[in-house]
Amino acid sequence: MPSAGRWYGLAGLIVVLDQLSKWVVLNHIQPGETIFVAPFWNWVLTFNPGAAFSFLADQPGWQRWFFTVLALAVTGWIAVELRRHPGQKLLSFALALIMGGALGNVIDRMRFGAVVDFIQWHVAGYYWPAFNVADSAITVGAILLLFSQLTATDKKELPQ
Repeated sequence: MPSAGRWYGLAGLIVVLDQLSKWVVLNHIQPGETIFVAPFWNWVLTFNPGAAFSFLADQPGWQRWFFTVLALAVTGWIAVELRRHPGQKLLSFALALIMGGALGNVIDRMRFGAVVDFIQWHVAGYYWPAFNVADSAITVGAILLLFSQLTATDKKELPQ
């Protein structure tokens, strides 16, 4: 039977890549600075005390602990699910991405009280909120999780 260890390792790799990218950004970009990369892409340095799309960023600080506890609870649930289903590759891959992203952002919340974001996409004067490697892993993981559930072949029959 396959082991959950490889999925935990993938989650750990996501954390390392996320924190390494943030370390580079923190050492090379000043807050408010914009570095042009392509006509649709900039590097910026922002600190988001909220969640996705700066949800609850305007709150006085309780959201830091709320999102930290929520991410740790989700990570705990994922750890259990990875142990229960290590052979379901797509499901486990998706969960490992979400776990690694969640932990990467938890580290930021503990260190800075906010998440370090630095990737900014834009088109025709419209800007997508800045994000990071952890956010990308969570997003891809959530899409794959949905896909894995919609295409699961071992669905249980509904009771008659």
